[in-house]
Amino acid sequence: MKLSARIAAPAAALVLAGLTATACAPQTSDNSAKKDEKTGTLRVWLFQEVNNKPKEQVVDAAVAAFGKEHKDVKVEIEYIPVETRAQKIKAAFNDPKSAPDLIEYGNTDTAGYVKDGGLADVSAEFTAWDEAKDTDPTARQSVTVGGKIYGAPLFVGVRALYYRTDVFKELGIAAPKTQDELVATAKKIHKAKPELYGLAVGGAYTYGAMPFIWAQGGELAEESGGSYKAAINSPAAQKGITAYTSLFGDDNCPAAKCASMGGNATVTAFASGKAAMVIGGDFSHQAVEAGSVKGKYAVVPLPGLKAGETAPAFAGGNNIGVLKSSSHRTPAVDLMKQFAGKETQRRLFDAMGFLPTYTDVRSEVAKKEPFVDPFVRTLGAGAKFVPASPGWGRIDASLVLPTMFQEIVSGKKDVVAASGDAAKKMDAAFAAAG
Repeated sequence: MKLSARIAAPAAALVLAGLTATACAPQTSDNSAKKDEKTGTLRVWLFQEVNNKPKEQVVDAAVAAFGKEHKDVKVEIEYIPVETRAQKIKAAFNDPKSAPDLIEYGNTDTAGYVKDGGLADVSAEFTAWDEAKDTDPTARQSVTVGGKIYGAPLFVGVRALYYRTDVFKELGIAAPKTQDELVATAKKIHKAKPELYGLAVGGAYTYGAMPFIWAQGGELAEESGGSYKAAINSPAAQKGITAYTSLFGDDNCPAAKCASMGGNATVTAFASGKAAMVIGGDFSHQAVEAGSVKGKYAVVPLPGLKAGETAPAFAGGNNIGVLKSSSHRTPAVDLMKQFAGKETQRRLFDAMGFLPTYTDVRSEVAKKEPFVDPFVRTLGAGAKFVPASPGWGRIDASLVLPTMFQEIVSGKKDVVAASGDAAKKMDAAFAAAG
Protein backbone atom coordinates (compact mmCIF):
# COMPACT_ATOMS: atom_id res chain seq x y z
CA MET A 1 0.00 0.00 0.00
CA LYS A 2 1.18 3.48 -0.83
CA LEU A 3 2.47 5.93 1.74
CA SER A 4 -0.69 7.97 1.38
CA ALA A 5 -2.59 5.12 2.97
CA ARG A 6 -0.41 5.46 6.02
CA ILE A 7 -0.68 9.24 6.28
CA ALA A 8 -4.12 9.95 4.99
CA ALA A 9 -5.59 6.84 6.53
CA PRO A 10 -3.76 6.06 9.68
CA ALA A 11 -4.55 3.18 11.92
CA ALA A 12 -3.84 5.25 15.00
CA ALA A 13 -1.46 2.80 16.57
CA LEU A 14 0.69 2.38 13.49
CA VAL A 15 1.04 5.79 11.97
CA LEU A 16 0.77 8.35 14.69
CA ALA A 17 2.74 6.55 17.38
CA GLY A 18 5.69 8.74 16.49
CA LEU A 19 3.68 11.87 17.19
CA THR A 20 4.14 11.68 20.94
CA ALA A 21 7.45 13.46 20.51
CA THR A 22 5.73 16.22 18.57
CA ALA A 23 2.64 16.51 20.72
CA CYS A 24 4.45 16.57 24.05
CA ALA A 25 7.58 18.42 23.05
CA PRO A 26 8.29 21.82 24.58
CA GLN A 27 7.87 24.78 22.29
CA THR A 28 11.05 25.75 20.52
CA SER A 29 12.58 29.17 21.04
CA ASP A 30 11.88 31.78 18.39
CA ASN A 31 13.69 30.59 15.26
CA SER A 32 12.26 33.14 12.83
CA ALA A 33 14.53 33.93 9.92
CA LYS A 34 16.20 37.34 9.97
CA LYS A 35 16.58 37.62 6.18
CA ASP A 36 14.82 36.67 2.95
CA GLU A 37 17.38 35.73 0.32
CA LYS A 38 16.20 35.46 -3.28
CA THR A 39 19.17 33.36 -4.45
CA GLY A 40 20.99 30.28 -3.17
CA THR A 41 19.85 26.74 -2.33
CA LEU A 42 16.38 25.66 -1.24
CA ARG A 43 16.32 22.43 0.76
CA VAL A 44 13.13 20.37 0.62
CA TRP A 45 12.04 17.29 2.60
CA LEU A 46 9.34 15.15 1.01
CA PHE A 47 7.96 11.79 2.14
CA GLN A 48 9.45 8.62 0.73
CA GLU A 49 6.80 6.46 -0.99
CA VAL A 50 6.85 2.68 -1.19
CA ASN A 51 7.19 3.14 -4.95
CA ASN A 52 8.93 6.51 -5.12
CA LYS A 53 9.97 6.75 -8.79
CA PRO A 54 6.65 8.12 -10.12
CA LYS A 55 6.59 10.76 -7.38
CA GLU A 56 10.20 11.74 -8.12
CA GLN A 57 9.31 12.33 -11.77
CA VAL A 58 6.42 14.65 -10.83
CA VAL A 59 8.60 16.51 -8.32
CA ASP A 60 11.42 16.88 -10.86
CA ALA A 61 8.98 18.40 -13.37
CA ALA A 62 7.74 20.87 -10.74
CA VAL A 63 11.31 21.85 -9.83
CA ALA A 64 12.12 22.37 -13.53
CA ALA A 65 9.09 24.66 -13.96
CA PHE A 66 10.09 26.57 -10.82
CA GLY A 67 13.65 26.90 -12.14
CA LYS A 68 12.51 28.76 -15.26
CA GLU A 69 11.33 31.64 -13.06
CA HIS A 70 14.10 31.33 -10.45
CA LYS A 71 17.34 30.85 -12.36
CA ASP A 72 19.51 31.79 -9.35
CA VAL A 73 17.91 29.27 -6.99
CA LYS A 74 19.07 25.67 -6.70
CA VAL A 75 16.64 23.06 -5.26
CA GLU A 76 17.81 20.03 -3.27
CA ILE A 77 15.19 17.35 -2.60
CA GLU A 78 15.54 14.76 0.18
CA TYR A 79 12.98 11.97 0.61
CA ILE A 80 12.52 11.09 4.27
CA PRO A 81 10.88 8.00 5.87
CA VAL A 82 7.40 8.75 7.17
CA GLU A 83 7.82 6.52 10.22
CA THR A 84 10.55 8.70 11.73
CA ARG A 85 9.30 12.07 10.48
CA ALA A 86 8.25 13.35 13.93
CA GLN A 87 11.75 13.11 15.40
CA LYS A 88 13.50 14.38 12.26
CA ILE A 89 11.20 17.36 11.75
CA LYS A 90 11.22 18.30 15.45
CA ALA A 91 15.04 18.25 15.37
CA ALA A 92 14.92 20.59 12.36
CA PHE A 93 12.69 23.02 14.25
CA ASN A 94 15.30 23.12 17.03
CA ASP A 95 18.29 23.52 14.71
CA PRO A 96 17.53 26.11 12.01
CA LYS A 97 21.03 25.82 10.51
CA SER A 98 20.44 22.22 9.42
CA ALA A 99 16.71 22.63 8.74
CA PRO A 100 15.15 22.50 5.27
CA ASP A 101 13.21 25.43 3.82
CA LEU A 102 10.16 23.41 2.87
CA ILE A 103 8.59 20.19 4.23
CA GLU A 104 5.78 17.80 3.35
CA TYR A 105 3.79 16.84 6.41
CA GLY A 106 0.69 14.85 7.38
CA ASN A 107 -2.31 17.11 7.81
CA THR A 108 -3.01 15.88 11.36
CA ASP A 109 0.48 17.20 12.26
CA THR A 110 -0.35 20.85 11.46
CA ALA A 111 -1.43 22.12 14.88
CA GLY A 112 1.45 20.42 16.69
CA TYR A 113 4.04 21.80 14.29
CA VAL A 114 2.57 25.29 14.62
CA LYS A 115 2.73 25.07 18.42
CA ASP A 116 6.33 23.93 18.16
CA GLY A 117 7.05 27.16 16.26
CA GLY A 118 8.20 25.33 13.16
CA LEU A 119 5.92 26.48 10.36
CA ALA A 120 5.74 29.94 8.79
CA ASP A 121 2.44 31.82 8.61
CA VAL A 122 1.78 32.14 4.86
CA SER A 123 -1.75 33.54 5.15
CA ALA A 124 -1.05 36.62 3.01
CA GLU A 125 0.59 34.69 0.16
CA PHE A 126 -1.98 31.89 0.20
CA THR A 127 -4.93 34.30 0.20
CA ALA A 128 -3.44 36.27 -2.71
CA TRP A 129 -2.73 33.08 -4.71
CA ASP A 130 -5.27 32.81 -7.55
CA GLU A 131 -5.46 28.99 -7.52
CA ALA A 132 -6.19 28.85 -3.79
CA LYS A 133 -9.78 30.02 -4.30
CA ASP A 134 -10.65 26.54 -5.65
CA THR A 135 -9.22 24.70 -2.63
CA ASP A 136 -11.64 22.33 -0.92
CA PRO A 137 -12.77 24.00 2.38
CA THR A 138 -11.81 20.95 4.48
CA ALA A 139 -8.35 20.83 2.88
CA ARG A 140 -7.97 24.55 3.62
CA GLN A 141 -8.99 23.86 7.23
CA SER A 142 -6.16 21.32 7.46
CA VAL A 143 -3.54 24.08 7.01
CA THR A 144 -5.35 26.57 9.26
CA VAL A 145 -4.66 27.07 12.97
CA GLY A 146 -6.09 29.99 14.92
CA GLY A 147 -7.34 31.59 11.71
CA LYS A 148 -3.84 31.66 10.15
CA ILE A 149 -2.59 29.53 7.24
CA TYR A 150 0.58 27.46 7.64
CA GLY A 151 1.13 25.78 4.28
CA ALA A 152 -0.76 24.53 1.24
CA PRO A 153 -2.75 21.29 0.91
CA LEU A 154 -0.95 18.80 -1.35
CA PHE A 155 -3.48 15.98 -1.63
CA VAL A 156 -6.49 14.64 0.22
CA GLY A 157 -7.61 11.13 1.13
CA VAL A 158 -11.11 9.98 2.05
CA ARG A 159 -12.97 6.72 2.69
CA ALA A 160 -16.03 5.07 1.17
CA LEU A 161 -17.70 1.64 1.22
CA TYR A 162 -16.11 -1.18 -0.80
CA TYR A 163 -18.40 -4.19 -1.30
CA ARG A 164 -18.23 -7.58 -3.03
CA THR A 165 -20.49 -7.49 -6.09
CA ASP A 166 -20.34 -11.29 -6.50
CA VAL A 167 -21.47 -11.94 -2.91
CA PHE A 168 -24.24 -9.35 -3.11
CA LYS A 169 -25.48 -10.83 -6.41
CA GLU A 170 -25.41 -14.38 -5.06
CA LEU A 171 -27.45 -13.38 -2.00
CA GLY A 172 -29.79 -11.13 -4.00
CA ILE A 173 -29.07 -8.00 -1.98
CA ALA A 174 -28.34 -4.39 -2.97
CA ALA A 175 -25.75 -1.97 -1.64
CA PRO A 176 -27.05 -0.50 1.65
CA LYS A 177 -28.65 2.94 1.42
CA THR A 178 -28.72 3.85 5.13
CA GLN A 179 -26.51 3.18 8.12
CA ASP A 180 -29.11 0.87 9.66
CA GLU A 181 -29.23 -1.07 6.39
CA LEU A 182 -25.43 -1.27 6.43
CA VAL A 183 -25.40 -2.92 9.87
CA ALA A 184 -28.29 -5.25 8.97
CA THR A 185 -26.69 -6.19 5.63
CA ALA A 186 -23.36 -6.99 7.30
CA LYS A 187 -25.06 -9.37 9.73
CA LYS A 188 -27.22 -10.94 7.01
CA ILE A 189 -24.13 -11.72 4.91
CA HIS A 190 -22.22 -13.21 7.84
CA LYS A 191 -25.20 -15.42 8.70
CA ALA A 192 -25.42 -16.70 5.12
CA LYS A 193 -21.63 -16.99 4.74
CA PRO A 194 -20.03 -17.50 8.18
CA GLU A 195 -16.56 -17.65 6.63
CA LEU A 196 -16.85 -13.93 5.73
CA TYR A 197 -16.95 -10.85 7.90
CA GLY A 198 -20.06 -9.03 6.71
CA LEU A 199 -18.27 -5.69 7.20
CA ALA A 200 -14.64 -5.78 8.34
CA VAL A 201 -14.30 -3.36 11.26
CA GLY A 202 -11.41 -2.61 13.60
CA GLY A 203 -11.26 -1.51 17.21
CA ALA A 204 -8.11 0.45 16.36
CA TYR A 205 -9.62 1.94 13.18
CA THR A 206 -10.40 5.44 14.49
CA TYR A 207 -11.16 7.02 11.12
CA GLY A 208 -13.35 4.12 10.03
CA ALA A 209 -15.48 4.64 13.14
CA MET A 210 -15.79 8.43 12.91
CA PRO A 211 -18.41 8.49 10.09
CA PHE A 212 -20.82 6.64 12.39
CA ILE A 213 -20.34 9.28 15.08
CA TRP A 214 -20.49 12.24 12.70
CA ALA A 215 -23.59 10.86 10.92
CA GLN A 216 -25.45 10.98 14.24
CA GLY A 217 -24.44 14.63 14.71
CA GLY A 218 -21.71 13.77 17.20
CA GLU A 219 -18.31 15.45 17.32
CA LEU A 220 -14.84 14.59 18.60
CA ALA A 221 -14.58 17.93 20.37
CA GLU A 222 -16.11 21.39 20.46
CA GLU A 223 -14.04 24.55 20.04
CA SER A 224 -14.69 27.72 22.01
CA GLY A 225 -12.44 30.75 22.24
CA GLY A 226 -9.50 28.89 20.74
CA SER A 227 -9.63 25.97 23.17
CA TYR A 228 -11.16 22.52 22.76
CA LYS A 229 -13.37 20.40 25.01
CA ALA A 230 -14.13 16.73 24.29
CA ALA A 231 -17.59 15.95 22.90
CA ILE A 232 -17.09 12.22 22.37
CA ASN A 233 -19.37 11.57 25.38
CA SER A 234 -22.32 13.61 24.08
CA PRO A 235 -25.62 11.71 23.50
CA ALA A 236 -25.24 12.09 19.70
CA ALA A 237 -21.67 10.76 19.73
CA GLN A 238 -22.72 7.88 21.99
CA LYS A 239 -25.39 6.88 19.43
CA GLY A 240 -22.69 6.67 16.76
CA ILE A 241 -20.35 4.73 19.03
CA THR A 242 -23.19 2.28 19.75
CA ALA A 243 -23.83 1.80 16.01
CA TYR A 244 -20.15 1.16 15.25
CA THR A 245 -19.51 -1.18 18.16
CA SER A 246 -22.65 -3.18 17.30
CA LEU A 247 -20.64 -4.51 14.35
CA PHE A 248 -18.25 -6.35 16.69
CA GLY A 249 -19.53 -9.78 17.61
CA ASP A 250 -20.19 -13.30 16.41
CA ASP A 251 -22.91 -12.00 14.09
CA ASN A 252 -20.46 -9.96 11.96
CA CYS A 253 -16.81 -9.44 13.00
CA PRO A 254 -15.90 -11.37 16.18
CA ALA A 255 -14.40 -9.12 18.83
CA ALA A 256 -11.59 -11.59 19.55
CA LYS A 257 -10.31 -11.08 15.99
CA CYS A 258 -11.52 -7.59 15.10
CA ALA A 259 -11.00 -5.55 18.29
CA SER A 260 -7.27 -5.14 17.61
CA MET A 261 -7.53 -4.48 13.86
CA GLY A 262 -6.57 -1.12 12.39
CA GLY A 263 -7.54 0.30 9.01
CA ASN A 264 -4.87 -1.51 7.02
CA ALA A 265 -5.87 -4.86 8.54
CA THR A 266 -9.54 -4.39 7.59
CA VAL A 267 -8.58 -3.52 3.99
CA THR A 268 -6.28 -6.55 3.86
CA ALA A 269 -9.17 -8.75 5.05
CA PHE A 270 -11.36 -7.42 2.22
CA ALA A 271 -8.66 -7.59 -0.45
CA SER A 272 -7.85 -11.20 0.47
CA GLY A 273 -11.49 -12.28 0.21
CA LYS A 274 -12.26 -12.59 3.93
CA ALA A 275 -14.85 -9.79 4.10
CA ALA A 276 -17.88 -8.79 2.05
CA MET A 277 -17.52 -5.07 2.83
CA VAL A 278 -14.94 -2.65 4.19
CA ILE A 279 -14.63 1.10 4.79
CA GLY A 280 -11.57 1.85 2.67
CA GLY A 281 -9.89 4.89 1.19
CA ASP A 282 -9.23 6.01 -2.35
CA PHE A 283 -5.65 5.19 -1.34
CA SER A 284 -6.75 1.57 -0.65
CA HIS A 285 -7.66 1.03 -4.31
CA GLN A 286 -4.21 -0.21 -5.30
CA ALA A 287 -4.12 -2.80 -2.50
CA VAL A 288 -7.63 -4.06 -3.32
CA GLU A 289 -6.78 -4.30 -7.02
CA ALA A 290 -3.73 -6.40 -6.10
CA GLY A 291 -5.89 -8.79 -4.03
CA SER A 292 -8.07 -11.78 -4.84
CA VAL A 293 -11.24 -9.64 -5.15
CA LYS A 294 -10.02 -7.78 -8.26
CA GLY A 295 -12.93 -7.42 -10.68
CA LYS A 296 -15.46 -8.52 -8.03
CA TYR A 297 -16.10 -5.34 -6.08
CA ALA A 298 -17.62 -1.88 -6.35
CA VAL A 299 -17.45 1.29 -4.24
CA VAL A 300 -20.22 3.63 -3.05
CA PRO A 301 -20.20 6.51 -0.56
CA LEU A 302 -20.73 5.29 3.00
CA PRO A 303 -24.45 5.82 3.68
CA GLY A 304 -25.74 8.22 6.29
CA LEU A 305 -28.84 7.95 8.48
CA LYS A 306 -31.34 8.51 5.65
CA ALA A 307 -31.41 7.16 2.09
CA GLY A 308 -29.53 9.55 -0.17
CA GLU A 309 -27.31 10.88 2.64
CA THR A 310 -23.57 10.30 2.81
CA ALA A 311 -21.94 9.85 6.22
CA PRO A 312 -19.27 12.52 6.77
CA ALA A 313 -15.79 11.05 6.23
CA PHE A 314 -12.45 12.07 7.69
CA ALA A 315 -10.44 14.16 5.22
CA GLY A 316 -6.88 12.91 5.53
CA GLY A 317 -3.98 13.89 3.33
CA ASN A 318 -0.68 15.73 3.24
CA ASN A 319 0.31 19.39 3.16
CA ILE A 320 3.46 21.26 2.25
CA GLY A 321 4.75 24.21 4.25
CA VAL A 322 7.61 26.67 4.63
CA LEU A 323 9.65 26.58 7.83
CA LYS A 324 9.69 29.73 9.93
CA SER A 325 13.49 29.47 10.05
CA SER A 326 13.89 29.57 6.24
CA SER A 327 16.15 32.42 5.13
CA HIS A 328 14.67 32.04 1.61
CA ARG A 329 11.03 32.76 2.37
CA THR A 330 10.01 34.30 -0.97
CA PRO A 331 11.39 31.55 -3.25
CA ALA A 332 10.31 28.89 -0.71
CA VAL A 333 6.70 30.12 -0.87
CA ASP A 334 6.91 30.16 -4.68
CA LEU A 335 8.14 26.56 -4.67
CA MET A 336 5.38 25.59 -2.21
CA LYS A 337 2.84 26.96 -4.69
CA GLN A 338 4.53 25.10 -7.55
CA PHE A 339 4.34 21.78 -5.65
CA ALA A 340 0.77 22.34 -4.43
CA GLY A 341 -0.49 23.95 -7.64
CA LYS A 342 -3.11 22.48 -9.94
CA GLU A 343 -0.73 21.16 -12.58
CA THR A 344 1.44 19.28 -10.09
CA GLN A 345 -1.64 17.89 -8.33
CA ARG A 346 -2.95 16.60 -11.69
CA ARG A 347 0.37 14.87 -12.26
CA LEU A 348 0.47 13.46 -8.72
CA PHE A 349 -2.95 11.93 -9.31
CA ASP A 350 -1.83 10.36 -12.59
CA ALA A 351 1.39 9.06 -11.03
CA MET A 352 0.29 8.07 -7.52
CA GLY A 353 -3.51 8.22 -7.38
CA PHE A 354 -3.41 11.07 -4.83
CA LEU A 355 -6.71 12.98 -4.86
CA PRO A 356 -6.35 16.69 -5.71
CA THR A 357 -7.37 19.29 -3.11
CA TYR A 358 -9.00 21.54 -5.74
CA THR A 359 -12.70 20.93 -6.42
CA ASP A 360 -12.39 21.66 -10.16
CA VAL A 361 -9.33 19.41 -10.64
CA ARG A 362 -11.05 16.61 -8.68
CA SER A 363 -14.01 16.78 -11.06
CA GLU A 364 -11.59 16.46 -14.00
CA VAL A 365 -9.85 13.38 -12.64
CA ALA A 366 -13.16 11.71 -11.69
CA LYS A 367 -14.18 11.82 -15.35
CA LYS A 368 -10.84 10.30 -16.32
CA GLU A 369 -10.82 7.54 -13.66
CA PRO A 370 -14.29 6.24 -12.73
CA PHE A 371 -13.08 4.58 -9.50
CA VAL A 372 -12.51 8.07 -8.04
CA ASP A 373 -16.16 9.11 -8.40
CA PRO A 374 -17.55 7.77 -5.06
CA PHE A 375 -14.67 9.39 -3.18
CA VAL A 376 -15.21 12.72 -4.95
CA ARG A 377 -18.93 12.49 -4.11
CA THR A 378 -18.03 11.75 -0.49
CA LEU A 379 -15.84 14.86 -0.33
CA GLY A 380 -18.56 16.89 -2.04
CA ALA A 381 -21.08 15.80 0.59
CA GLY A 382 -18.90 17.37 3.30
CA ALA A 383 -15.91 15.70 4.89
CA LYS A 384 -14.66 16.55 8.38
CA PHE A 385 -11.30 17.06 10.06
CA VAL A 386 -9.75 16.48 13.48
CA PRO A 387 -9.59 19.25 16.12
CA ALA A 388 -6.96 21.85 15.16
CA SER A 389 -5.21 21.43 18.51
CA PRO A 390 -1.68 20.20 19.18
CA GLY A 391 -3.37 17.97 21.76
CA TRP A 392 -4.84 15.85 18.97
CA GLY A 393 -1.49 14.21 18.21
CA ARG A 394 -1.22 13.16 21.85
CA ILE A 395 -4.80 11.83 21.88
CA ASP A 396 -4.22 9.78 18.75
CA ALA A 397 -0.76 8.55 19.72
CA SER A 398 -1.97 7.42 23.15
CA LEU A 399 -4.83 5.49 21.50
CA VAL A 400 -7.61 7.14 23.48
CA LEU A 401 -10.37 6.30 20.97
CA PRO A 402 -9.19 2.76 20.12
CA THR A 403 -9.04 2.04 23.87
CA MET A 404 -12.63 3.29 24.19
CA PHE A 405 -13.88 1.06 21.36
CA GLN A 406 -11.98 -1.95 22.68
CA GLU A 407 -13.34 -1.49 26.21
CA ILE A 408 -16.86 -1.49 24.80
CA VAL A 409 -16.54 -4.48 22.46
CA SER A 410 -14.79 -6.54 25.13
CA GLY A 411 -17.63 -5.85 27.57
CA LYS A 412 -15.36 -4.15 30.13
CA LYS A 413 -17.37 -0.90 30.00
CA ASP A 414 -20.63 0.30 28.54
CA VAL A 415 -20.77 3.13 25.99
CA VAL A 416 -21.52 5.82 28.59
CA ALA A 417 -18.65 4.85 30.91
CA ALA A 418 -16.09 4.28 28.12
CA SER A 419 -16.90 7.52 26.28
CA GLY A 420 -16.87 9.44 29.57
CA ASP A 421 -13.39 8.13 30.40
CA ALA A 422 -12.21 8.92 26.85
CA ALA A 423 -13.53 12.48 27.19
CA LYS A 424 -11.55 12.98 30.42
CA LYS A 425 -8.34 11.83 28.70
CA MET A 426 -9.03 14.09 25.70
CA ASP A 427 -9.68 17.11 27.93
CA ALA A 428 -6.41 16.48 29.76
CA ALA A 429 -4.55 16.38 26.44
CA PHE A 430 -6.23 19.56 25.18
CA ALA A 431 -5.44 21.34 28.45
CA ALA A 432 -1.80 20.22 28.39
CA ALA A 433 -1.48 21.46 24.80
CA GLY A 434 -2.70 24.92 25.76
